[in-house]
Amino acid sequence: MRGFPASSSKKIAIAPANGETERVSDSPSYRTLQAPLRHEIAKIKGSRFLACIAPCQDRDAAASFVESIRREFHDARHVCSAWRLGLGDQDFRFDDDGEPNGSAGRPILQQIDGHGLSNCVVAVVRWFGGTKLGVGGLVRAYGQAAAEALGRAEIETVVLKERILVRFPYELSGPMQGLCAALDIQPSSSEYGTEVELSFDIPLADCERFVHEVTERSAARAQIERPESG
Repeated sequence: MRGFPASSSKKIAIAPANGETERVSDSPSYRTLQAPLRHEIAKIKGSRFLACIAPCQDRDAAASFVESIRREFHDARHVCSAWRLGLGDQDFRFDDDGEPNGSAGRPILQQIDGHGLSNCVVAVVRWFGGTKLGVGGLVRAYGQAAAEALGRAEIETVVLKERILVRFPYELSGPMQGLCAALDIQPSSSEYGTEVELSFDIPLADCERFVHEVTERSAARAQIERPESG
């Protein structure tokens, strides 16, 4: 199979028998950072604050990022941090790293949430300037550092998808190409052996409809595997 159309849509467009196009519902998604970024704010009473931000996929990645910042700036007094993962509001962590309780990590997390981000980690490095800022001053300083860095970041929306494998005999290549054209999608990978095997990354809200369409257009001859659902 060759010449699959490039997908330009984040949703699958189904073409029913009557020729009209039916748009399915939006899939779950989240906003996150496109790339890491660093930003240092103006000194506050001699103290320096450097915010280091990055996208992350899981807790280990977030913890590893914070630890790498801690190693790089080993001369700093504090490396306070926060991260949030997933679509819900339960998977997060913040760390004051020796600053007064609630004065650093929580303000950083509040900025992540205020920017509507997930799968995101922020570490703010502080070099003490000789003058104590007080709890209120620390809250403002750490929040400002995180806010300015996040405000400069490029943001992307990630649509959650499921990998679906479709295996079929070569004589079904025509109907399957027609299906891909109708749905405006292309396989993420393909293998050609005794049969054709295509892998598709389908938005979660569209998976059941996609499976139904494959079954219908192949007259139930295509084999469908959903590894992540098993």
